Amino acid sequence: MKIAFLSSEVFPYAKTGGLADVAGSLPIELNNLGHEVKVFMPKYNLFGEVEHGLHYQWSIGEIPVRVAGKVHSVHVHTAKLPRSNVEIYFVDCPYYFHRFTVYTNDHDEDERFILFMKGTIEILQRLQWAPDIIHCNDWQTGLTPLLLKENYGWDKLFEKTATVFTIHNVAYQGRFSKETFYKAEIKEEHFLHGGLGEYEGGVNFMKTAILTSDVINTVSETYAKELLTPEYGEGMQDYLRMRQNDLYGIINGIDYNVWDPEKDVLIPFQYSKENLSGKLQNKKFLVNHLGFEFNEDVPLIGIVSRMVSQKGFDIIGYALNDLLQLPAQWVVLGGGEQHYEDMFRDVANRYPNKFYFYRGYNNELAHLIEAATDIFLMPSRFEPCGLNQIYSLRYGTVPVVRKTGGLADTVLDWNEYLAQGKEIGTGYSFNDYTGYALLLSVQRAINDFHLKDVWYKIQMNGMSKDYSWKKSAEKYIELYKKAVIKVRSVK
Repeated sequence: MKIAFLSSEVFPYAKTGGLADVAGSLPIELNNLGHEVKVFMPKYNLFGEVEHGLHYQWSIGEIPVRVAGKVHSVHVHTAKLPRSNVEIYFVDCPYYFHRFTVYTNDHDEDERFILFMKGTIEILQRLQWAPDIIHCNDWQTGLTPLLLKENYGWDKLFEKTATVFTIHNVAYQGRFSKETFYKAEIKEEHFLHGGLGEYEGGVNFMKTAILTSDVINTVSETYAKELLTPEYGEGMQDYLRMRQNDLYGIINGIDYNVWDPEKDVLIPFQYSKENLSGKLQNKKFLVNHLGFEFNEDVPLIGIVSRMVSQKGFDIIGYALNDLLQLPAQWVVLGGGEQHYEDMFRDVANRYPNKFYFYRGYNNELAHLIEAATDIFLMPSRFEPCGLNQIYSLRYGTVPVVRKTGGLADTVLDWNEYLAQGKEIGTGYSFNDYTGYALLLSVQRAINDFHLKDVWYKIQMNGMSKDYSWKKSAEKYIELYKKAVIKVRSVK
């Protein structure tokens, strides 16, 4: 199968969130399964051409692409994704992409990604490479299915091409004024009231993708169901219900070459589920480094997160005084909204012997927290997929999460399954989005931490789970087949 994979960010070239990790990993696994994959992203001035082995494609040369009535010159550079044979094509237009940031609040943000989408299609034409699948990710690629049908429908190259659209976070939709469709040169009928791209008097890239893609998916099964509700759908729920039969959920994978305590080069003591002794050594190392008194019978609780309300920091705030009375030590890594940073800075000053706060991001410390802590807290209001809870499972660190999105799909509550006579739990979860529900779940975890046989069983259950990209890639192939069958049965 030939797969064109479009993403506004790809690790290691540009990253603002989990989308970059997906785009840097999933294509490699698809390739490993025997499929031909080409990745497409904008060429930002955020990374070095020499450093990443980029080559200018003289065989393609200059491509004129018209956006908002102006013709821009697009050039193409290619490289191979690290440790793979997967080609990545960089759509180069300095006028739009040399801004030292992936996303902007500039007046022409819509034009930037219209050019990326049109440029990608034009590159496919120059290559005369007919993909079976064009896999679009998030709003920055959301007009692609409609552009293929309308603006490029004349080209037989795409006659059998199916489109898949992945929603990584429905909160970010690409909403612009109605002039955006003129800029893209798409038929006026599509942005009149009730049209494919019209939303609240303006243009919505995500709505357009939802209504024009052949198949839609998101990054966990539970999130796919949640998106159909007003609580989580962010205004897209009615359109997603219209496409419910074409909506699927596939959990993101993780890279076990990077996130595995047996291989992790960023932690002082490596360990495995066959020998957990290194985990205790990491805990002692971190606790001593933080200036706490080490006691292996006192649980160390970790948080690594962006500090925004979506991640549950409002309910952590409500419960914080009670949480601090529990017999536990805390290490928190993250940054975000000022009032949450101030809250943790204040707590760290008041409880220097049991609470440590590192503002910002530190990759080495993030790995050490996963390896050294006993409990990992992730009480998100909503969480399309989530990665840290999956890292925690592999590191024998027991997650406490809110039962939503990918957290619900990956963390099985110990007590819930124990009540059914099943010892298969991998952590603790709660439904109500309240500080009290969070507090009770942390208390349950601490109580079981002292029951060493129970705790060991929970750790082993989590460490045995397989959330590798290979498993996710196999599910994406099945999804692609559904899309191809749908398109070719119609034609």
